[in-house]
Amino acid sequence: MAGSGPATGLRVLLRTDEPVRRQGLIAMLEASGHEMVDETPDVVLCDVSSHIDVPAESEAPVVALTDRPLGGETPAGLLPRSISAAQLDAALRAVSAGLLVRWPGVAAIDGFGAARDDPPLLTPRESEILTLVGQGMSNKAVARALGISVHTVKFHLEALFAKLDATSRAEAVAKGLRGGVIEL
Repeated sequence: MAGSGPATGLRVLLRTDEPVRRQGLIAMLEASGHEMVDETPDVVLCDVSSHIDVPAESEAPVVALTDRPLGGETPAGLLPRSISAAQLDAALRAVSAGLLVRWPGVAAIDGFGAARDDPPLLTPRESEILTLVGQGMSNKAVARALGISVHTVKFHLEALFAKLDATSRAEAVAKGLRGGVIEL
């Protein structure tokens, strides 16, 4: 039967202390074809609340649902508690495949121990320029692509450097990607 239908469900260990929330998450998981288990899960789903935290050690990758900054262990998946069933399913499958999943705006402690804040708000034009710079375009090429002057591009880049606390084009692009401000 392999390859004849949708991807098989995962074995999920659910950690939450809210009974109503538990039932809602179970319904979402089962509707996506996942099986609830107490042992040997493929993924641990942790609904972070005042009484539940991300486990320090786990036999499987952890996806944390949270609306507050996390400290300590950084889970493989970090998502808001208001996530949809389809988004949760995609995140669980990605994490079980070894990928890291981060939702823009959900704060955590990064690998260097520094707290990540919400990404800075960029104007639509700043986002366009940063994306084009990330694609390797020069200031002149960006100006031509957007129909603006090179001086205007430089003006926006200076604003981007200040907002992203960057000192170079490469650093601005890297911080924009890490913060989820742009995608390439």
